Amino acid sequence: MTADDTLLDVGCGDGGNVHFCAMRGAGIIIADIDGAKVEATRQRLSDTPARGVECHVTDCNPLPIADATATRVVSTEVIEHVDDPAQFLAELVRVGKPGALYLLSVPHPSSEDLQKDIAAPQYFQKPNHIRIISEEQFKAMVSDAGLEVISHSQYGFYWSMWMLLFWEAKVDFSNADHPLLNHWADTWQAVLSSPRGAQIKQALDAVVAKSQVIIARKPMDA
Repeated sequence: MTADDTLLDVGCGDGGNVHFCAMRGAGIIIADIDGAKVEATRQRLSDTPARGVECHVTDCNPLPIADATATRVVSTEVIEHVDDPAQFLAELVRVGKPGALYLLSVPHPSSEDLQKDIAAPQYFQKPNHIRIISEEQFKAMVSDAGLEVISHSQYGFYWSMWMLLFWEAKVDFSNADHPLLNHWADTWQAVLSSPRGAQIKQALDAVVAKSQVIIARKPMDA
């Protein structure tokens, strides 16, 4: 990521993804269906050296962005929410320049299956998660949209367990302070600090992952 890049983040949330890129001087475009999140992200980026910050409140059907605009496209934990994943991905592909890199993530089915009998009912209802996407389905979605899959990985055992404890703690997501969650955070830190902490994390991520991530590229001739 350099100052010559233009990053588009669709489903920008609190702006955590784009802040890193904005600090490197890239041009930033943010889009989200939640106007409050778009405004909060705009304010968060206001003191960065970003080449420019363009904001859109949109359901992405279609994206109000010209063809072949972005060199980097990010959309994390969004596809599981949308009514038509193929249409959504087609829009992401349309606005990427030939050769653009894509970072896409959705929840991993191992974690979603774990939540089924524990999560609040609304977790699997619109506008939240309306589908569980298998690894094969995710790769097929991205390939069928016309992108070349570079890598497909998974991570986040810690967050899978955190979510289970969160439902049991019955606290607000914006202020998730509870002994169960705090003890889990301390335990996980102790695991990571152990001599084989990284190895244990890798093994657990392979069994129950919170997210699956695809890095892909738009073909140069597209």
